[in-house]
Amino acid sequence: MVRRIFWMAVGAGATVWAMNKANEAVHRLTPDSLSGTAARGALQLGDAARQFARDVKAGMAEREEQLRADLGLDGTAVVEPPRRRTLSGAAGAGGDRAISAAPGSPAAALPTPRGTRRTPPQTIVAKPRQRELPGSTTDRKDPH
Repeated sequence: MVRRIFWMAVGAGATVWAMNKANEAVHRLTPDSLSGTAARGALQLGDAARQFARDVKAGMAEREEQLRADLGLDGTAVVEPPRRRTLSGAAGAGGDRAISAAPGSPAAALPTPRGTRRTPPQTIVAKPRQRELPGSTTDRKDPH
């Protein structure tokens, strides 16, 4: 008899619990509840997007300050004018040599610097390769 009362109480409790869960699910799936949930989600998404935009703007400002400081655009750096570099090791004035521009290029039409002479580029003519005949080799002597 006690067993039957115990199992009857367990069944009643399970039924009450299941009914509460079912009522919660029905309440969550009503149109008003769904629209409220969607509105709260949209508001949270908007807040997250605004926070992301603020973080990106702060990071951009910080990086811009770093770049300005590195490039000297904030007024703290002294910029030296670029030096003209020449190639050394060839005969000429002071051991410098110039490289001539390719014919027909826009640089070929530019005037030459003072004290230098423009020499026409040399053309390299390749010799045609001779065809080897079968049975003959060019890298070793003939045994005959």
